[in-house]
Order: sequence, then structure tokens, then C-alpha cells
Amino acid sequence: MLLHIGAFRLDIDSQRVSLWHRLAPKTRVVCTLLLLFAIALTPNGRWWTWFAYALGVGVIILCSRVTLSILVQRVAVESVFISVVLLGTLFRGGGNVLWQWGWLQITTEGLLVLGSVAFKALLSLLIANVLVLTTSVPALLQALTELRLPPLLVAIMASMYRYVAVLVSEFQSMQRAALSRNLMGSDRWQRLVIGNMFGSLFIRTLDRGERVHQAMLSRGYEGLPPAPDATGVGQHDYLALTLTVSLTLLGQGIYLFNVV
Repeated sequence: MLLHIGAFRLDIDSQRVSLWHRLAPKTRVVCTLLLLFAIALTPNGRWWTWFAYALGVGVIILCSRVTLSILVQRVAVESVFISVVLLGTLFRGGGNVLWQWGWLQITTEGLLVLGSVAFKALLSLLIANVLVLTTSVPALLQALTELRLPPLLVAIMASMYRYVAVLVSEFQSMQRAALSRNLMGSDRWQRLVIGNMFGSLFIRTLDRGERVHQAMLSRGYEGLPPAPDATGVGQHDYLALTLTVSLTLLGQGIYLFNVV
């Protein structure tokens, strides 16, 4: 099951030493966001522009020395959820009809949109997972705070990450209790028991969240996380930002040149 993630960690490669790791966390976040926006906002069918962005993503992957097997596994799992949306783009109208069965049809326009969206999604997932794998969660949250993200939103994300392991442990304890009582023998009973587990877990989450909130208030919590010290930015950070901006402008220049 998906919840069997006892050793769940996002930032597996955060302790490596590389050119990417030398950058300040907020510089990595800004570079990632620039590439994400440039990739996502490029119109469909601009393959040379995305090829330029793919080269940039590839350079970042090499410079970050990220574990490729883990990167591929995470992108593959995330692509399963995106494939449902991608499949819907295949059957849109427009262009020449290549195949038709009843009201279902595959057109040249559908293939163009499918390929474009799939390529966008692949590049976006790669660069986003590189950021998460190579940046520790506290450093990532600190970078978001320094970039003026609402502090309350940062506090919510920090609590979600901190207590997801608690929820997983709670679910596993309920599952062991069900197995010890032989309640998981058939598929029908398994579906019923797991459904009841999720309902019970929701109630326990509300109760535990209230207790945690009361404990935080008793320790001086005022609704916002403490403001961390700002991370210094060096010359290599400015160089990385300059190269990223130059790459995005180059990609848009290729797009505009092809339009003309």
C-alpha cells in the first residue's frame, strides 16, 4: 500500500556536495520557479524551445549529482496520476482525423497537445523533484519564508511534513490490530476495514491536531513560525540566476523567431 512508507524522506540527496548544493536554498527555488514558469507558459508545439529547456534541466541534474534511480522512480509514480489528465487531451477535436470509433477520435491536434503537455509535465517533474531531493525540508521552508511566502502557509506545510510520519504510524498500528483479529481475510472485508481505518484516522487526526496546537500555545506559539536568519547569497548564486534567466530568454527567443 501507499502508506507503507516508514522511511519516508523527501530530501535524500540534501547532504551531497556539488555545484547545485553550493547555491543558497532560495536561489535554487528561484531558478526552479523560473524554469517551471518558462516551460509551462510556452505554447504547444514549440519543440525547439523545450529542447533548450531540457538541456538546462539536464545540466542541473548533472550538477546536482542527484540519485538517478530515485529521481526516475518518483517521476514515474507522479506520472501515473498525470497520465489520467494527459489521456483526455488525446481525444480533443481539431486538425485531421487519424482514427475514429463512434464519438471517440484521434486527431493531429490531439496528438500535438498530448505530446506538448507530456513533455511539459516531464520537464517540470524532473526539475521540481531535483529541488526537493537536494534541499532539506527546513532549508526549503526557510527559503520560502525569505521569498515572502505567507508565514502561515509555511507553518502549515511544516506541520504537514512533520506529522505525516505520525499519521503513517497510526495507520500501521490500526492495520496490525486488524490483522491480529483476522479482519483482512477477504477482499470485501479488506475494503471495509481499510475504509473504516481512514474514517477513524480522520477523527484521530483532528483530536491529535487539537492537542498539538494546545501544546504549541502553551510554549509561546503565536500563530506564525519564528523568522529564521536569512541565508547569505554569493557570487555563484548571482551567476546561477543569470544563467537561468539567460536560458529562459533564449528559449523564448527561439519561440518568437519560429513564430516570425
